[in-house]
Amino acid sequence: MGQSNNVTEFIFMGLTQDPDGQKALFVLFSLTYIVTMMGNLLIAVTVIASPSLNSPMYFFLACLSLLDAFYCNTISPNLIIDLLYNKKSISFNACMVQLFVEHLFGGVEVFLLVFMAYDRYVAICKPLHYLTIMNQQVCFRLLLVAWVGGMTHSLIQVLSVYNLPFCGPNVIDHFMCDMNPLLGLACTDTYFLGFTVIANGGVICVGIFTFLLVSYGIILNSLKTHSQEERRKALSTCSSHIMVVVCFFAPCIFMYARPVSNFPIDKYIAVFYTVISPMLNPLIYTLRNSEMKNSIQKIWYKMLTR
Repeated sequence: MGQSNNVTEFIFMGLTQDPDGQKALFVLFSLTYIVTMMGNLLIAVTVIASPSLNSPMYFFLACLSLLDAFYCNTISPNLIIDLLYNKKSISFNACMVQLFVEHLFGGVEVFLLVFMAYDRYVAICKPLHYLTIMNQQVCFRLLLVAWVGGMTHSLIQVLSVYNLPFCGPNVIDHFMCDMNPLLGLACTDTYFLGFTVIANGGVICVGIFTFLLVSYGIILNSLKTHSQEERRKALSTCSSHIMVVVCFFAPCIFMYARPVSNFPIDKYIAVFYTVISPMLNPLIYTLRNSEMKNSIQKIWYKMLTR
């Protein structure tokens, strides 16, 4: 446990204190959790089981879906269970684990979204060299880079909080452990530590978000030379990617690209990228992708006609 700590647990205030509101949220988040898990696992299984989806784009999509399923499990089960109890507590060590895992999966997802953009750039701008550049070895290396990057980001976050002194206040106006609420409870000046949070989270988010938007701008601009059918297909794929990127990065930039401070709205924005975004990703990708929809139908048909 961190130095000079009297705090062995943290108490969450949760999203609402109203019993009826908590019951409604319990039902809503339970349904969201089920849809998220089923949707993401369906995509992963479909990609693995379909020979027609044996391309780098679908490899990264399956990785993203599995990642969203894991990410969803770091926050949603606790959030759902806490809605049944008046006292919502978490031990200091469990809080650190939650912080680590949450930022690990979030960090890996940031890198994955970058590599998915690179994959689309190569496919659309260098189609003849696509399978040479994005071969299986390259895809696995990029996946490894994503995990190392996510791990590094997460370790910096946790180590900066773990050794802080917590000597009294332990009530967090949130439903999960995160950097800003924890820094607000520390019994020391966290002003300069706040800058490391901005550098490690905010600057990376803003920089990568800008890079991704510029990348997709270049990709879409290059479509002028393609046929109408190729343009339609590329636009469908890229627009799906852009929607996922905006849904993920917009709330993250609001949370981490600012000086350390806690606003009441923070926990509601956090719901978006911890609960809603992992559910939207499979919906956005499957509803706008005819190959994906056809493969899902084939798998269901095979299962039902056995």
